[in-house]
Amino acid sequence: MKTLDDLNDIEGKLVLLRLDLNVPVNDEGQVTDTTRIDRVKDTVLELKDKGARIAIFSYLGRPKGKDPKYSLSFMPSVLKDRWGIDVEFVDDCLKKPVGDICLMENVRFYEEEGACTPEHTAKLAGGHGDIFVNDAFSVAHRNHCSIVGLAHALPAYIGRSMQAELEALESALGDPDRPVAAIVGGAKISTKLDVLNNLVEKVDILILGGGMANTFLYAMGAELRNSLCEKDMKDKALAIFEKAEEAGCAIMLPSDGKAATGFSAGADYDTVSMTAVPNDRMVLDIGDQSIQSICAILDQCKTVIWNGPMGAFEIEPFDEGTVKIAQYAADKVKLGDLKVIAGGGDTVSALAHAGVVNDMTYVSTAGGAFLEWMEGKDLPALQALEMMDEDN
Repeated sequence: MKTLDDLNDIEGKLVLLRLDLNVPVNDEGQVTDTTRIDRVKDTVLELKDKGARIAIFSYLGRPKGKDPKYSLSFMPSVLKDRWGIDVEFVDDCLKKPVGDICLMENVRFYEEEGACTPEHTAKLAGGHGDIFVNDAFSVAHRNHCSIVGLAHALPAYIGRSMQAELEALESALGDPDRPVAAIVGGAKISTKLDVLNNLVEKVDILILGGGMANTFLYAMGAELRNSLCEKDMKDKALAIFEKAEEAGCAIMLPSDGKAATGFSAGADYDTVSMTAVPNDRMVLDIGDQSIQSICAILDQCKTVIWNGPMGAFEIEPFDEGTVKIAQYAADKVKLGDLKVIAGGGDTVSALAHAGVVNDMTYVSTAGGAFLEWMEGKDLPALQALEMMDEDN
């Protein structure tokens, strides 16, 4: 795909820039996490420095029609604060862009956005756009006009943030330094079946934690008592075991865990064997022996891809497994001994809780797009950009 390195002689030209400004906003209208805004700053400033005019397209929430609740009209002041430049606002994404840099109103105010019709794409481009730049990997799994349609309608490039993301993902699963491990946690395997089935063919070892590990342990005959466990997924878990064996991928499951009588912060717990969970207990985190075993695996690895916590990281003391492993991995990254590529909403929150979200090799802010990439799916935005590259 073409990058901004390939984009020259654009003085005075209008760049239609797709960003993902769907950021968390509190009841007072304040943005509580500016990570996505901060990461695209380099792209915006580079285009500005090259003399381009910029019309920014994005969305907020899931509006049904032109709902003022989801207007982006508050965003220019936030962008000015984070980027240090003035950004004008255009109250309809189909209107003509104004000024040197402007933010267009929520593209999802038009239901045609999701249909990705040539007619709506033409209206979006407005006959004024010269170049399309996509710097929104987090929506790369959407087949929408402002993502895919514009890539077909105009000469298309990727921005610096998307470039960094794709390079990081390639280093994790495309052509990684081996041995490579995947840490996958979370509550259910039913939501990550495609992820697991893809990973066992890509990595050398799959480390499982959280509720999904319980399901695999149950499939092997363990009684998890009151622990979160998808018993109806037993056959699916066994099939993944079989597929992993055929692919030469080892699966590591926790040997011990912290078991409490209820899910609450500060609850008393006992560390128990995962094959001997007491009748009245539920496992809420991995135990010290499992933590040590995982850290020992990390000592042998060169690359780790991480999605999902090891336990109920939201409450103490059941955050310990996730925190200790995250901090151990971060230390190895700092020493240059390990690459860690992480992503997914809970994962980012867990790493932030551990205080290491900025210490990993790369942490993706993409949700659905990151998971679909882990599933090995082709992402519509990337396909469109690759096609444009071949055509040009």
